[in-house]
Amino acid sequence: MRGLWYAAGLIALALGIIGIALPVVPTVPFLLLAAAAFARSSPRLERRILNHPTYGPPVRAWRERGAISRLAKIWATAAMACGVGFSLFVGMPLWVVAAQAMICTAIAAFVVTRPEA
Repeated sequence: MRGLWYAAGLIALALGIIGIALPVVPTVPFLLLAAAAFARSSPRLERRILNHPTYGPPVRAWRERGAISRLAKIWATAAMACGVGFSLFVGMPLWVVAAQAMICTAIAAFVVTRPEA
């Protein structure tokens, strides 16, 4: 199992690194997954994520208090709204846009109700 957790951590870490360069792909959620996987397989890599000067504080805030910074909440909510708006703009079927809007609304409600970091 340790090898599977390690592989899952590497995949999540790779996706998080991709998220640094691509604005549509989130970084911190993938780093949260990577840290959780590395906690079960490689404490050294888990510590590297937690001690990273830029990405460590949001990961630690989530772990300790389930907290998300106000700026992250704004960006996440705006990105979801833009995604739904873009789907509508490009002419996706209304049932797809409605389903997307409901899912994004539920996720946004969760994000906004988290404590602030």
